[in-house]
Amino acid sequence: MTRQLLSRRTLVRRVVGLGLGLPVFGGLLAACSQPAATPTTAPAAAPTTAPAAKPTTAPAAAPTTAPAAKPTTAPAAPTTAPAQAASTRPLTPTFYQWIVDLHPSLPQVNDAFKQTTPLNFQIAPVQGFGIDRFVAEARDKTSTWDVYVGMTPFVEMSALIQADVIEPWDSYIPKDVLNDLIPSIRDECTVNGKLYSWPFLLDIITMGWNTGQSSTAGITAMPTTWDELLADGKQIIDKKAAPYGIVFDAHGWRSLAPIAHSISTKVYTPDLFFDFNSETALQALEIMKNMKALSAPNILTTGTTDAGVNNTPDEDAFAAQQATYFVKYQNAPLRFAATWPDPSKLQLGPLPKAKGGEGATVFWTTGACLFKYGQNKEKAAEYMKSLTFNDGIWKDSISGSATSHPGQIPPYQSYYDKWNKDKPTWWQDWVPLVLDQLKVAKAIPNQKFGLSQFQIGQPMWEKYLKGEEADPKKAMQAAWDAVQAEAKKSA
Repeated sequence: MTRQLLSRRTLVRRVVGLGLGLPVFGGLLAACSQPAATPTTAPAAAPTTAPAAKPTTAPAAAPTTAPAAKPTTAPAAPTTAPAQAASTRPLTPTFYQWIVDLHPSLPQVNDAFKQTTPLNFQIAPVQGFGIDRFVAEARDKTSTWDVYVGMTPFVEMSALIQADVIEPWDSYIPKDVLNDLIPSIRDECTVNGKLYSWPFLLDIITMGWNTGQSSTAGITAMPTTWDELLADGKQIIDKKAAPYGIVFDAHGWRSLAPIAHSISTKVYTPDLFFDFNSETALQALEIMKNMKALSAPNILTTGTTDAGVNNTPDEDAFAAQQATYFVKYQNAPLRFAATWPDPSKLQLGPLPKAKGGEGATVFWTTGACLFKYGQNKEKAAEYMKSLTFNDGIWKDSISGSATSHPGQIPPYQSYYDKWNKDKPTWWQDWVPLVLDQLKVAKAIPNQKFGLSQFQIGQPMWEKYLKGEEADPKKAMQAAWDAVQAEAKKSA
């Protein structure tokens, strides 16, 4: 019997209809995805002038100085996995649509894998589907699919573990692959010592800017602190180099949390909630308010796709060269600068930091989870290895193709060791800069409210950004109270 896939939009309508009592599900899969719309050309990003950047040599990725906390609030699934019965079907992976859209080498990966293993490759509808389908099937101790490629640890991994939907990869992932993972990424994907996400695509919150506009405004250096960025943004407007100085994504995991990390990564409570009442969070909110004053008037408007989290106004403004500086994950400026007459005007740099601050940022990976009640688990591991070690995938992602420029990089140290020795012809100099940020980046901790705490709190803290609440402490206290109320209901 054919089952109807539940679209993300339908899921969100259901959650909204129920109130915020189901934060685990609301907006989960959309949160970190990239929109399907892509540039037609791949910009060649010029090397940054940032001191940390080493454009000619990819630095070895060291463990982050602030390793992602291994969560204690997300208990691992039962240690006894169901005995795997003989498979009655081909390996059945299902992919989040945007990954398929942005990586044109996927059909080649699948065709090569089919030479030795039957494969039933599936994708979600354009708007995706919610984890409630996965949860419902797991309750019946079954799964239509074997592996899902599209999971982000802080978004839905804890919920899937708690619902007993997925199991660790440890019994199936080759040890050499496990040991090849960059340490901070391996930490992000691990709960209670077990790897629940096989990482694939890496995103880090950084900064991009239009050097044509900054030069017009007489700015010759990259801003390294938030004060410098604000001053440069104002100069852009004063010199009429662009209508707006700075744009940013208003969603908390893409702005409030990374800005807070640049001040201090010690911004989480012992039970891994973002501490909205901390001095660090209050300082980050003030930076956001100052950036908003130099930004497009619609910067807080929700996006037009994926329940409001994608196709956001910051992207439109940067693509149209209406703003010079852009704070977001590294692939956003790469994709949207491709629409410029001269994409080579794009430069990338680290996220600014507060004076005396820690200088960290936020990173996350999009990876794959293994369904506990799926089949073909050994083959699923073979497939993930063939996918994530495919050179064509990384060529498309780094240099771009005729249809897309994903701008994401591998989670494996061996790739950077190889590229240090012999750079491919399609190499781009922004890669080592982004990789270098992993030394200081920290993932948002894995817990049930990892994502939804920002969704719940955003309407409250935005009252301060909009001038509806004069006291930032009251706004952030309201955000904290709203999150804790939902946590209490959920418990």
